[in-house]
Formats: sequence, structure tokens, C-alpha cells
Amino acid sequence: MFVQLRKMTVKEGNAEQVVKRFSGEGLIEKQEGFIDSTVMVKKVRRGDEEVIVMVRWESEEYWKQWEKSEAHIANHKANLGKPKPEYIVSSEGGLYQVKAVKTAAKQLL
Repeated sequence: MFVQLRKMTVKEGNAEQVVKRFSGEGLIEKQEGFIDSTVMVKKVRRGDEEVIVMVRWESEEYWKQWEKSEAHIANHKANLGKPKPEYIVSSEGGLYQVKAVKTAAKQLL
């Protein structure tokens, strides 16, 4: 499995805008090798908020196919030259090879 993480820091009160953007229906769900996407918001009392988007792929090769796909490239080209939303403080990402996964133990009856 291959995971892409994107961490965005946004101004207080704006996390839900990012959640909405990454939770809506898109083209990625139709991409071969796509497993799922998870959007998480760090619990904070006040101040800047943190949103993490985790996209899981069956393999790095499937992720590369998505990155090179016409649909993905067209989406990025459509946003070229547009300013980032003013509520985004910073954004960073990372790519990870999954080496181990644990799941809940099943109870035997």
C-alpha cells in the first residue's frame, strides 16, 4: 500500500472549508488503484487549525498513474495562476510506503 498525506494549516474557523473541498465527489474515486481518502481535523481549542488529508493507494504505481493522468493534470492547470485561498496558512505533503497494518482482533464465539 502507498499513502499520500497533505497537512494544511488554516486560519481559525476555516477547517470545514478544507474538509468540504476534499470530501466532495471527485475524479480520484474512479481512478484504478484508489483505496480511500480520509480527512482529519486536529482538535484545537483556539487558533490556527490543522487538516490532514490521507489518500491510500494499492501501490505507488497506481498513485503515479493518477499523478500523470489527464484528469489530474487538467485540474491543476485550471488552478494555475489562481491565488491560494487566504485562509490557508501553510501546506505540506509526504509520500509513504506502508510497511505494517494492524486491524482489530475478531472475537471467537
